[in-house]
Amino acid sequence: MPERRKATPLRRTTLLRAGLSTALLLSTVATGLGTQASAADTPSPTPATRAPASAALITAMQQDLGLTRAEATTRLKAETTARTVERAARRAAGASYGGSWFDAERGGLTVAVSDSSRSRAVAATGARVAVVRHSERQLDATMDRLDALDAPSGVSSWHVDPQSSSVVVSVVAARQDDNDVQAFVSRARKAGPVTIRETRQAPRTFAAGTVGGDPYYTGNVRCSIGFSVYGGFVTAGHCGQAGAGVSGWDRSYIGNFQGSSFPDNDYAWVNVGSGWWTVPVVLGWGTVSDQLVRGSGEAPVGASICRSGSTSHWHCGTVLAKNETVNYSQGAVHQMTKTSVCAEPGDSGGSFISGDQAQGVTSGGWGNCSSGGETWYQPVNEILSRYGLTLHTA
Repeated sequence: MPERRKATPLRRTTLLRAGLSTALLLSTVATGLGTQASAADTPSPTPATRAPASAALITAMQQDLGLTRAEATTRLKAETTARTVERAARRAAGASYGGSWFDAERGGLTVAVSDSSRSRAVAATGARVAVVRHSERQLDATMDRLDALDAPSGVSSWHVDPQSSSVVVSVVAARQDDNDVQAFVSRARKAGPVTIRETRQAPRTFAAGTVGGDPYYTGNVRCSIGFSVYGGFVTAGHCGQAGAGVSGWDRSYIGNFQGSSFPDNDYAWVNVGSGWWTVPVVLGWGTVSDQLVRGSGEAPVGASICRSGSTSHWHCGTVLAKNETVNYSQGAVHQMTKTSVCAEPGDSGGSFISGDQAQGVTSGGWGNCSSGGETWYQPVNEILSRYGLTLHTA
């Protein structure tokens, strides 16, 4: 959750965070690292002399991903390289591009191609090559056909899975024998290459009623701030409709929802004024230091990722899938990214970040941070593009 606070003596911890964030930002400007990121995929270059992440972030990855300090550091560096390789490999694969994923054990990117004649050109980018049956374009066409179907509540989600070269449909285990679920599965199989998998629970959004903490409020709904943009911040669409007023943790007025979409999408943006300000920071909640945002380079499937929210604060995991349609009770939401990170009510809208690169805003999921679960986010670059916003970066 980016730091944006109204200066007041009522909140010592907030003032401390604001001071630390300002110090981080001033330090960055002084060393000549100030940049701006537009709606395009814009990772900032990482100088060889700069560590891939703070020591506290690496500690959090050790705890949540079961890594040693050396393994966490090595993984972050490899993931930074993978982001660059993926763009070059996609160009080299052309129409045969079948998707990609980060292999944590090997420490590199695997790129799928449906035409083996493109393998040498893709391998030349530094990626490992896997020859598959279907291109991403063919799998996306299957996704479009599934998105046109009405899904029952027993169907959790569906997404393009490059490793199986199919569209994976997740069905709630306890509902898999329901007639309406079986009928949907039958129609899905006719739509193209489909794999059926079980999941434990149906997804839900993570908004919450009014409680204390460090939130923003829309009426009696509490959600979490995502990322600073010039003029405001981005967050989840289910947290408020366009025009709705927004107040901060102290209930003072911040601004209004300038645009909002839910379902179909789950994104929104809020303008910031009335003495509030924005800085390119994601709160670490004392688990890690507050994290500077330096760009929005998209992390591949398999990459490590962390989330910040006003209820469960800071947790990490990995990217499990992209371009997934999530079937909430309110309606389907498209082009989401699934992660192994937990979340809880009130975390909606909060930040997903990989290293120092903004990834997306928390939408919903299943489970909690005691027993575990899965959480989806709406990719931030789509939000920036939709509303013509510019990410506020350090």
